[in-house]
Amino acid sequence: MEIIFATKNKGKLKEIKEILKDYTVLGMEEAGIDIDVIEDGETYEENALKKARQIMQEAGKVVLSDDSGVEIDYFDKKPGVHSAYFLGQDTPYTERNAIILDMLKDAKGSARSARYVAVIAAAFPDGRELTTKGVMEGYIGHEARGENGFGYDPIFCPEGHTRSVAELSNEEKNAISHRGAALRKMKGLLEGVDTL
Repeated sequence: MEIIFATKNKGKLKEIKEILKDYTVLGMEEAGIDIDVIEDGETYEENALKKARQIMQEAGKVVLSDDSGVEIDYFDKKPGVHSAYFLGQDTPYTERNAIILDMLKDAKGSARSARYVAVIAAAFPDGRELTTKGVMEGYIGHEARGENGFGYDPIFCPEGHTRSVAELSNEEKNAISHRGAALRKMKGLLEGVDTL
């Protein structure tokens, strides 16, 4: 069964394909869809559902979408739902991560606590919709480390780990990540759906 995942992010798509390996998952480019959905919702659920609906209307197939962000407690849980646009949408993540580390230079111990949150939404051509959520607790490290990740991964260390997400293997990351948790929940829901 073919599912379109509403992303152009190759790193994210690789993660998704590994977890949903029982399905044929196509990214937007592979499906020949070139739409930019404006993520203007106030919650992860609103943004994920908006993307899934718009791409599903274009493709006429089952579409999965996600919205995710990092919530840094020192910043009152910001950037959160605005993570993709934090410090400017066109600002490279290497620069964003460096700025965040500088902003946290006086934060010690538990003051650096943070979490990654992901919501996966599914939109079906018959109008059905599903959402699932995953959370990965952790903290912001003191330096950017690792090459195996994207976004804020080099500065985010999962709870119980001394390595950043970008230092973990794909298998290690998928086993504990927010997106992995939300995707596994969604996979369980899809298996219970009569017809996709």
